Amino acid sequence: MTIHTLFTPAASPPLLAPPGVYRPQHDTRLLARALQREDMKPGTRVLELGTGSGALALAAASRGARVTAVDISRRAVLTARLNAMIARTHVTVRRGDLTAAVAGESYDLVISNPPYVPSPDARPPRRGAARAWDAGHDGRMLVDRICDAVPGVLRPAGVLLVVHSGLCGVDATLDRLTGAGLAAVVVDRATVPFGPVLRSRLPWLRRTGLLRDEAEEELVVIRAEHA
Repeated sequence: MTIHTLFTPAASPPLLAPPGVYRPQHDTRLLARALQREDMKPGTRVLELGTGSGALALAAASRGARVTAVDISRRAVLTARLNAMIARTHVTVRRGDLTAAVAGESYDLVISNPPYVPSPDARPPRRGAARAWDAGHDGRMLVDRICDAVPGVLRPAGVLLVVHSGLCGVDATLDRLTGAGLAAVVVDRATVPFGPVLRSRLPWLRRTGLLRDEAEEELVVIRAEHA
């Protein structure tokens, strides 16, 4: 079991992250920074899709939000529940496939750090650690589904915050969200070193044209607001 700290302006407890559960990394911290800028009041209803360790769900709950966190991985669900217990913070954690786990409910804010790494395998893995990052040939398998599903659970003036790699196509996400009736913009960017997974795939990424001569990866946070 590994312990990690999520660096946000608000104090956060150490997080447990067992093997097979996504650990807080650059993208988690970038999304946490965007989350801090949102106007959350006690009782604000927040949904996190793909919670992993529960880091972002806990960050929202620490500000008084009523948080529901969803993940398809049993191990992630158990880990998020355990981290909430350790933090003595209430988070409702459900196992399910994106918004199908919260059918009939609506939220003021939806946050997501989904799997977005392009993979030589067309289908995402059904088990194992790679399930937390692999997302098909273009990395958009989960991003596109989130763009399509979230408008159905957002309240009027509700907001989606989603983080992903520039390798997935930032304009594609903006266009898809705009087409779904949301006002979408990039609100944060960061350039980070390639991690071990992307480094192992550099030849494939260059052959497919997803990557040219870049030496680092760009991460973006997109904010989309319901009219």
